Amino acid sequence: MSTPIGRFSLAALDCDDHAALAEFYRSIVGGELKSFSADWIELHTSGGIIAFQHIDRYRPPTWPAGDRPQQAHLDIDVDDLDAGEAAIIELGAVKTDIQPTPDKWRVFLDPAGHPFCLVLNPS
Repeated sequence: MSTPIGRFSLAALDCDDHAALAEFYRSIVGGELKSFSADWIELHTSGGIIAFQHIDRYRPPTWPAGDRPQQAHLDIDVDDLDAGEAAIIELGAVKTDIQPTPDKWRVFLDPAGHPFCLVLNPS
């Protein structure tokens, strides 16, 4: 194996309301919010860091197709898909019409329109 060039730092999501989106994901995965500037908030979790960046005139990606296809998405493991789905919908997530494998994973849109998946924990 070759020597890595660097190491993973974080995943960042662009959005129009970075504080609200950070709180949405904190409600799902826990962690601690840290604000570094007026336009940047990080959610520090035991599994890594998700950052949220305010973008003026933000336009959400379209999924699964369209003029602004998804460029990235987050997978969140859960022990019970139905319970996880109910909980995140209550937080403001929207279940997409297209569900390729709903017994193993389900696709949702966060409040900023980013696709993300709840994945049935295989253990």
